[in-house]
Amino acid sequence: MARTRPDVTVPDLSGKLAVVTGASDGVGLGLAARLAAAGAEVVMPVRNSRKGEAAIAKIRQRHPEAVVSLRDLDLSSLDSVAALGTTLREEGRPIHILVNNAGVMTPPDRKTTTDGFELQFGSNHLGHFALVAHLLPLLRAGRARVTSQISIAANENAINWDDLNWERSYHGRRAYSQSKIAFGLFGLELDRRSAAGGWEITSNLAHPGVAPTSLLAARPEVGRAHDTAAVRAIRALSRRGIVFGTVETALLPALLAATAPEARGGRMYGPSGLGHLSGPPAEQAVYSRLRSEDDAERIWRVSERLTHIRFPAIESARLSSASIGPRGPR
Repeated sequence: MARTRPDVTVPDLSGKLAVVTGASDGVGLGLAARLAAAGAEVVMPVRNSRKGEAAIAKIRQRHPEAVVSLRDLDLSSLDSVAALGTTLREEGRPIHILVNNAGVMTPPDRKTTTDGFELQFGSNHLGHFALVAHLLPLLRAGRARVTSQISIAANENAINWDDLNWERSYHGRRAYSQSKIAFGLFGLELDRRSAAGGWEITSNLAHPGVAPTSLLAARPEVGRAHDTAAVRAIRALSRRGIVFGTVETALLPALLAATAPEARGGRMYGPSGLGHLSGPPAEQAVYSRLRSEDDAERIWRVSERLTHIRFPAIESARLSSASIGPRGPR
């Protein structure tokens, strides 16, 4: 008997505006398609316009009535992030859903962003941190749900506080873990600060488990000319339904976190199967490395300093009282 493929029931999103980063392929493309199919207008900020146009064509082929559009965004450039923020603020549309999905994974050699940050820390975390700051007025206007895509790597290694940019020594997997730990701490801190400051935003985390996406495939822009052995193995096992998920199942935790009425701020969602590598999406215990509010406040302050961007100030006493337990959905 064939196994039932897990899925998520998405509510009617007519009249909602959703922004999905990294939507030109893989999980991001799947997320954009599902949101558009549910009636949302979807903005897809992409670095490569050719891939973006191809992605839109795929969405419209399956969903002819989809309302989708591209904007320019390179998360490895803070100027590009600021430009997108300016563009969307000038358009003046409240944002109801933001999925921070784009990411880069384990360049074989240390690379840096336009602004000189280690590429994974700068793109995966700092770029999205800056994006949320630039879009904050629109997110507040839309009482948005912000879902940030982390990784099972956020349950490994640690933040290299003494060398955030890995200038003394570089280890691709540890640097990737750091970027996702920092990003996860930020996503949870955003929910606490929203509650304390009355921003009316809910922020949660999702992770896709493991699936054959393009993260470990050949990517010349990160110095990887060929597919890694890991992604070849993941593809082979995924095709057989062994251990790992598919791109279609990997997108479900973020889809649940971003749209389900029962999904809450300050929570984490991921696959519920063996080792949380695949399976139906469900709420999960927040990874131990993401539970320290002191670390969350520290990475927030560091990120503001590095990006030269300030969120509205929150009194520490109010922040402390607001962080007792997650809030329910709106």
